[in-house]
Amino acid sequence: MKVLNVEAVLDRDKGIHPAGHKTEILRELDDKTASYAILSLRWGTEVSYEEITGLMKMAEEEREEIRQRYGYQKIIKSCELAMKDGYEWVWIDTCCIDKRSSSELSEAINSMYQWYQNAQVCYAYLNDVDASVFPTELNSKFSKSNGWPEWFVRGWTLQELIAPKRVEFFNKDWKPIGNKRYLAPTLGIITGIPREVLTGGLAAKRVSVAQIMSWASNRKTTRVEDRAYSLMGLFGVNMPMLYGEGKKAFRRLQLEIIRESSDHSIFAWSSRRPGGVLAEGPDDFGHCRNLRKLEPDEFVETLIREYIDRSNLGSRQWRIDILGSNRHAHQRKLAALRDAVNSQQFRTFTVSNAGIQVFLPVVPSRESPSHLRAILACTSDFGLDVIDLVPSGSCFGRTIGAKDPPSAYPELKTLYLTHHQDANETLREFTLDDMSASYCGFTRCGTHPRKFTGETVTLSPLTEDLIIIVYANDDHRCRFAVGLGYYLGQGWVHIVYDDCSTSREVNTPWSDFASAAYNRMWKARAEHAGNLPKHKYDYGRRHDHFIKHAHLPRSIWAARVIWGRWEMDNLKVVIDVNQCPGCCDGPHGWTVTRNDCGGLETPGLMNVARQLYKLNLDGWPAPLHECSSPGIVLGDYGDYSNGDFKRSGNIFEDMRTLDIDSRDPAYRPVVSHVSGYESTWESTDNQDDLAVAFCDTDKHLALRRPKGLWLPANEDFALLLKSLSIRLTGKYLVITIIQCSDFYRVNDDGEQSDSGDGKYFVNDCAPLTF
Repeated sequence: MKVLNVEAVLDRDKGIHPAGHKTEILRELDDKTASYAILSLRWGTEVSYEEITGLMKMAEEEREEIRQRYGYQKIIKSCELAMKDGYEWVWIDTCCIDKRSSSELSEAINSMYQWYQNAQVCYAYLNDVDASVFPTELNSKFSKSNGWPEWFVRGWTLQELIAPKRVEFFNKDWKPIGNKRYLAPTLGIITGIPREVLTGGLAAKRVSVAQIMSWASNRKTTRVEDRAYSLMGLFGVNMPMLYGEGKKAFRRLQLEIIRESSDHSIFAWSSRRPGGVLAEGPDDFGHCRNLRKLEPDEFVETLIREYIDRSNLGSRQWRIDILGSNRHAHQRKLAALRDAVNSQQFRTFTVSNAGIQVFLPVVPSRESPSHLRAILACTSDFGLDVIDLVPSGSCFGRTIGAKDPPSAYPELKTLYLTHHQDANETLREFTLDDMSASYCGFTRCGTHPRKFTGETVTLSPLTEDLIIIVYANDDHRCRFAVGLGYYLGQGWVHIVYDDCSTSREVNTPWSDFASAAYNRMWKARAEHAGNLPKHKYDYGRRHDHFIKHAHLPRSIWAARVIWGRWEMDNLKVVIDVNQCPGCCDGPHGWTVTRNDCGGLETPGLMNVARQLYKLNLDGWPAPLHECSSPGIVLGDYGDYSNGDFKRSGNIFEDMRTLDIDSRDPAYRPVVSHVSGYESTWESTDNQDDLAVAFCDTDKHLALRRPKGLWLPANEDFALLLKSLSIRLTGKYLVITIIQCSDFYRVNDDGEQSDSGDGKYFVNDCAPLTF
C-alpha cells in the first residue's frame, strides 16, 4: 500500500524544504508491519494521486487552487492528527491510489478492508456535524440521510466502521466527538450492527450473510457497482473490478460468497420480484437484521418442531392417514431427515452455468406439485425462513408463495437454482388477436390493473400474475372481460360477461367492470388454473388449442377466447365474438381442438380430419385424401364420414348472397407447387412433372402434372368464414385440392402397380363451432 509521509506533507505545506533532501511524499509499505493511521471521509472536492505527487511542479496559480480545496484541508488535518498521535504514515483513499492504473485500483479495492483492519487508528470525519458532541437522536438537519450524519448512509463507510479496531469521530471543525467503543450503543441504533461486532469485529459474534447485507441495505454509492465492491472485504471474497457492469456486480458478489460459504440466508432476501434466486441489491435484505444462521443439528430440531410437530404431521391420526398402520414409519422418516441434514451434501453449494446446486428440504404445494417450498437453515422471530420455487427451464426460480399449510414431510432434494435470470428475462410476451371481435362491433376498452398498447401482453409465469382485457359493444349494451394469468407456474384463461341489468346506465365506466372482473377472477385463480388441461411435454400435441366461451345475456352474441400450448411457446391468444343461439348460460368448460399438425396454414382455427396421403405444397407438408369424384371443388363444405364426403354447399357460391365480390384478390385461391413428401425412388427421378404422394400403408401414388390450389389464409378470408359461421358449423370444409392428369400406384421400391385417369386429392378440415 502507498501511504503519505506525514512529516513531508506538513513540511511542504509550510514551505519547508530540507537542504539536499528530496522530499518523498508517498512510500510503499506493508500494511501488516507498518504503523499507520487511516482516514474515512465523505468525498467532495478532493485531491487526486497525480495532484498530490505533482503539486510542487505546478505553476503557482494551479498549486494555490489545489491548496484551497476542501479536500486538501482534509489531508493536512489528517496528517496533523497522525503526527499528534505519533504516527509517521497516514493512508487516504482520495490521494493514495493511482486511479489511472486499473490494476492498482483493483488491488486497492480488494485490499481495502484489510488496510482498515490493520490500521492503528481510523479518523472518521463527519463534515456535516457542527455540534461539539456526537448526535444521539434523529435530527431533521440530516433529513437527506435518514436523520443521521451522511457518513452513515454511504456504502464504503460500512467497512470503514467495522474493520478498524479503533475509530475516532471528528466534527466539521475537526474536533473530537467520541470513539467507536464509547458510542457503540448509539452506533448500533444508527446502523443496526450488533454492539459485539462494533467493538470486537466480525469475529466477535456469529452473524449470517443476510445480516451483513442488511447493514448495507440503506446505504448508497455514487457508482452502482460499488454497492457490491464495498462489501467484498466484509465477506472475505475477492473479484475483479468491472465498472460498467451495473447491477451484475452484486450478482457476482453473491456467487463469490456462495462459493466460500454454505450460509442459506443468502437466499432469504425479501421481495415480490420473481425470477432468479439472487438479490438485485442489499436493499432486498433490509428485513434480515435478526435473521440467524442455524447449524445442522439446531436446524433439524427446529425443522421437526415447526414443520412436523406444529403441523401435526407426526400425530397418530396423520400417521394412520398418510403412512398407514406402520407405527415405525414416522421414526424412520425423522431419522432419515437428521442424517440428510448432517451430511456433507447439505453443507455444499456448487455454482455452474446450469445454476446453483443445493440440497434443501422441500415441501410440495397441494395445489401444484411442481411448486416447492424450500426451507432454509436460518431463522428469525417469525420462524424458519422459506423461499417458494417453481420450475424455470431446467432450474428452479423464485415465485410468490402459496398459502396452503404443509401437508407432507419435508424431503431433501437436489435442486438447481437459477442465478442468471432476472424478472424481465422470465416474462412471457403474448400476441393478442382480437380482430374478429371487431367484426361484430366489439372494441377493446382497456386493460386492468396495468395498461398495455399494441398487440403484446406481458405476463410473468413465476408469480401470481393477472391482466384483464375488456371488450364492449355499446350499441347492444354488451360487455365481457378476458383474464390471462399465471398461478403457481400454471397459465390460465377465463372469460366473464357483464351481467348488469338493462336498466343500468350505458355510460357506467368500463373500468368499474374491469376491477370487479379482476377481483372475481383473482379470488378464483387457483380454481381456474386447476381446471385447465395439463399435459406433459408432447411435441406431437404442439398444435393443440383450447377454447372457452360465454353467452352474453340478452344478446345474440357469444364471446370466446382461444389459446395454444403456452408451455411450448404457442403464445397467441385469439378473442372472438360470434352469433350464438342462446342455449348456453355463462362460461363453458374448456374444449380442445388442433390445428393442422403438418404446418399448412389454414384460414382460422380448424379440426383436421385424419388423412391418408402426404405431399408438399410450396414446401409445406399437406395431408390429403384420394377422391375419385370430380364434382368436389375448392371451398366445398359438407358432411364427412369414413372417407365419404357429401357436399352441402360452397363458400364461393355463398359469397354472392352476402354481396361479396369473389374476384377480390383477397379471396383468390392460392396456386401451389406440388412435390413429393419424403421418399424418392429412382424410377421417378429426373421427372419434373411427377410427384409421389407418400402413404404409410405402402400404397404410394405417383401423380402426373399435379396442380395444387388452397384457400387463402389471410385475415379477410377468416372474416368471410365468420360471416358464414351459421352454415359452416359442424361441417367439413375443403381447403386444399390437387388435380393431376394421370396417376399410378408405386410400392416402397418405386415399382408401378396400376394406373388411372384424372384424380382429385382433397384436404378437408372442420371448423369448430363458430
